[in-house]
Amino acid sequence: MIAKVIIKRRVKQDKEKEFFTLLRQLRSAAMEQNGYISGETLICADQTNTVLVISKWASLEHWNEWKNNARRRQIDYQLKEVQEEPTIYEPYVFSRYKVAAELGFPPPLQEQDL
Repeated sequence: MIAKVIIKRRVKQDKEKEFFTLLRQLRSAAMEQNGYISGETLICADQTNTVLVISKWASLEHWNEWKNNARRRQIDYQLKEVQEEPTIYEPYVFSRYKVAAELGFPPPLQEQDL
């Protein structure tokens, strides 16, 4: 199942350069991961210290493997130092899993004959 992960971060003032350097390292490492499809980075027009990353993964399992990856966690630890608040992670699956939602998202949500 294809998954998109919404990642929201708020950058401390005067830490933008360090933040984006680390974010590029994170994206570069993610691109090497099994199941990574694509990613985009958006900056909020109204609150320019708010950065949204949308990454696309072949499955939630691939995303979870990456989220627990030691290299990613190391870079994420450095990012925490230049952020105003903790990172928000929101994984989503495509709407063809509406049936799973109607069933109460049976654990674990995996590809099923829906």
